[in-house]
Amino acid sequence: MATGFKADFLWYRLGTSDFVHSFFSTISFHLEKEGWGTKYPHLMKELYNGRLTLQNIPKAIEEAKEARERLKLFSPSEVVWDIEDLSKQPPWGDNISTDITDLSNYFYTSGGKDMFEMLFKACNEALELEVDLEIENL
Repeated sequence: MATGFKADFLWYRLGTSDFVHSFFSTISFHLEKEGWGTKYPHLMKELYNGRLTLQNIPKAIEEAKEARERLKLFSPSEVVWDIEDLSKQPPWGDNISTDITDLSNYFYTSGGKDMFEMLFKACNEALELEVDLEIENL
């Protein structure tokens, strides 16, 4: 099942739901010491739970920019596949591209695009269309 961002009629395919959950799990585990959504509520609570309201998109963009910058401090081996079960590992293990140097550039969509770049693109499209940004499974 594919998971992606949806802004009105535009669809941005990200990958499997497990992969997308790993993206958010990694952010929360390393950057939100007080728990899921405590530092980045618009990104981690609103968007992750399905809908980021139009008025909060600019706040979520800022949250994502900060998270991306802070994830540069963590090596790829520190990826979190599932915050609810830290024993789980990515299906590819540690067999990753040498282009991946830290957790800020670890996540690439099934189409080969940087996950943060796709998030920014989808947010900007939603702002332009004046619609909420959704995350959906197809």
